[in-house]
Amino acid sequence: MKQKKIMLPSIAAAKKFVQEAEKCDFDINVFYNRIIIDAKSLLGVLSLDLTRVLTVEYNGEDEAFEEFLGTMEKHVAVA
Repeated sequence: MKQKKIMLPSIAAAKKFVQEAEKCDFDINVFYNRIIIDAKSLLGVLSLDLTRVLTVEYNGEDEAFEEFLGTMEKHVAVA
């Protein structure tokens, strides 16, 4: 299992995150406190507190998705 800490600073970023997750053929979960959300669910992701650092957990390989997560990790350092 791979884990990354990200922030989704806007609704547009959350939409882009879900779009990138949908392209992957493996399960991706987003954690915040005790809440676990399917990353491929836009409604689920938007229900999270987007002002907080989120943990993304996945068990697969997709270069484009990991590159996108890298751009979202940069927001964690700023917060």
